[in-house]
Amino acid sequence: MKRTVIGGFIMFGGLFTTLTIIVVAATYIPSMTSWSGSQLWYAIFGGKQYGNDTVQSLFLGFPFVVGLLLSILGLVILVMEYFDKSFLK
Repeated sequence: MKRTVIGGFIMFGGLFTTLTIIVVAATYIPSMTSWSGSQLWYAIFGGKQYGNDTVQSLFLGFPFVVGLLLSILGLVILVMEYFDKSFLK
């Protein structure tokens, strides 16, 4: 039971981080004047600076990836606990 709660909180924390960054990037997109590729991807991760152009990005790539990894880790913990308990019965 303890590992199930821990896995749930880790997964919830990762999902909350990831979804918050997606919502913030989606609200930032209308104020961007230049980008390359996908607007959402560019707003989160940014891009290279060419010459004197300013890069209009949030540069939240590292927290986004950490949130994804936490979500996956929490899901793996929950799946392991689910199958561990189902084989005991």
